[in-house]
Amino acid sequence: MALPTSTEASVAQRIRDLAREKNAVILAHNYQIAPVQDVADFVGDSLGLSQQAAETRADVIVFCGVHFMAETASILSPGKTVLIPDLEAGCSLSDTLTHKQLKAWKARYPDAVVVTYVNTTAAVKALSDYCCTSSNAVKVVRSIPEEKPILFGPDMFLGAYVSRVTGRKNLHIWAGECHVHAAVRPKDIAKAREAHPGSDFLIHPECGCVTSCMVYLKDKDIQADNAYITSTEGMIDHVVGSPKKDFVVATETGILHRMAKEAPGKFFYPVSDEMECKYMKMITMDKLLHSLEAGVHEVKVPPDLAERARLPIERMIAIGREGTRD
Repeated sequence: MALPTSTEASVAQRIRDLAREKNAVILAHNYQIAPVQDVADFVGDSLGLSQQAAETRADVIVFCGVHFMAETASILSPGKTVLIPDLEAGCSLSDTLTHKQLKAWKARYPDAVVVTYVNTTAAVKALSDYCCTSSNAVKVVRSIPEEKPILFGPDMFLGAYVSRVTGRKNLHIWAGECHVHAAVRPKDIAKAREAHPGSDFLIHPECGCVTSCMVYLKDKDIQADNAYITSTEGMIDHVVGSPKKDFVVATETGILHRMAKEAPGKFFYPVSDEMECKYMKMITMDKLLHSLEAGVHEVKVPPDLAERARLPIERMIAIGREGTRD
């Protein structure tokens, strides 16, 4: 692990000092660049960071993630200032299901319960009955009476996985995907595992780039031996507690930094070096510093929209707390 330069260290110290002065909490997604993870107060996945946003006593939340995450923080903490260091940090998966499209879909199935992945806009959440992450999507669907049809979107791979696990026949799935990483296929996984025989294969299901892997594993298109589908903390617990030294990891490469910090002396290999979200990587230390210095860029969800979007998010968080660590 590379040591920070004196300039990087001074920027990090300035960020910490400003956060303390302004009573700000810095939340960073696992897929942020390493220096941003290191300076953050909390690092985690969408569900875990949503929980932190809902519970924080800070006056300012600086969200180092993508835009829908900052929106979620604003919805859960309406009295606080929510900042995102780069307004252009979006999500290709979120873009595949718009408010207009969901409204039309609901009109075709007026009796259906709407479950949407957390990777959606506030406007889409406002039309939903439940939000979910891939860590708790199965639990969310199982909490809904079996006779109720469900509209599930926008991630078609996550929807397919949930359908297979639950056996639900009335699950209607939106044809959306993470365009940045949709090309990962079983042969890529097999090649990476063959290069590191005896290693454990870890799938973290918190971004669109790996929900396809979950389907392949369920359908036996990839070898199940030593393969584990688990949440962020499950992955960390696994690599820390496992006697093994080598791990092939199917998720965005940012998680490898946290693994290396928490399990020193072990080795982590991405399924593909291309499993990198360009939107997550848009936030830099300089942008984070500027965000704290200038109070930019504020993400504020209009009160009426936030009110409608809050219930499905709170349901997601409540179900996520039921015996699940993220």
